[in-house]
Amino acid sequence: MFLSWPVWALLSAGFAALTAIFAKVGVENVNSDFATFVRTIVILLAAGLMVHVTGNWQEPASVSARSWVFLVLSGLATGASWICYFRALKLGDAARVAPIDKLSVVFVAVFAVLFLGERLSLLNWLGVVMIALGAVLIAYRG
Repeated sequence: MFLSWPVWALLSAGFAALTAIFAKVGVENVNSDFATFVRTIVILLAAGLMVHVTGNWQEPASVSARSWVFLVLSGLATGASWICYFRALKLGDAARVAPIDKLSVVFVAVFAVLFLGERLSLLNWLGVVMIALGAVLIAYRG
């Protein structure tokens, strides 16, 4: 069961939901950039512990230059995303910020097709459109 990607994806979604709730409470009386810094330290420690506990340490020299470039770019994008997310949570309602943040699902679908050569069926595209519309409807204050 824990070797199945849908299980891990659902766990990710559940933890992401908790992230929004915990972060909204956490940034209440804290600067959003400082809150992001604290979150990053916690994640660094947790990831380091996970690598140690699972024995998955890999010699840095064994990682290709291409992988290093894209891992660093991914880290920079993650950092930018977190900074923006915490600022949005500081300013807005978690129930409205999180759905807009989840438009990343729509962006991933488009980027995967454009840059990775992935293919989506008409039904898949319908789902992408529904996610986009759903996010907008949830975020709409009316």
